[in-house]
Amino acid sequence: MRKTVLFIAMSLDGYIADQAGGVGWLEGQDNAAETVDFYERFIGNVDTVVMGWNTYHQIVTQLSPSDWVYSGLKSYVVTHRSLPSLDDIFFVNTEPDRLIKQIQQKPGKDIWICGGAKVVQPLLANDLIDQYRISVIPTLLGAGIRLFETLNRERKLKLVSSEESNGMIELIYERRA
Repeated sequence: MRKTVLFIAMSLDGYIADQAGGVGWLEGQDNAAETVDFYERFIGNVDTVVMGWNTYHQIVTQLSPSDWVYSGLKSYVVTHRSLPSLDDIFFVNTEPDRLIKQIQQKPGKDIWICGGAKVVQPLLANDLIDQYRISVIPTLLGAGIRLFETLNRERKLKLVSSEESNGMIELIYERRA
């Protein structure tokens, strides 16, 4: 079965965006230093990306307005808006946990949960994330959008690997039985 992977970055104090929803702080401790590209290592095992409207909107209006950065991947945008799908971008008004269960039934590579917190929470609540690939950024935001909110029960994880690059630490965990 396809794995569902949360691949995301967060500040040291657990935020995925600042109070305004910004992600300009997503960088290592030295802009001149060489940095391992954790994304390039990850993306080859993925053919589907799932995100919420806010993440999608930020990508197309701020981060990459001229090019869809996930071309070649089937992209699902969870939204209550009624929008026509574009090429490999599907706007769906489905609860994230139902969507993941539907996608998992189809053949393919891993499924990437790209963000945001409103997509992650129901997947956590229903124990649908197989692997957590979290890059911890050497920044304390103090406030913003939290990656993890209150859980309905404890989740046991197993550390698979960790790696430091330019002050950032990539942690890879999998569910424990």
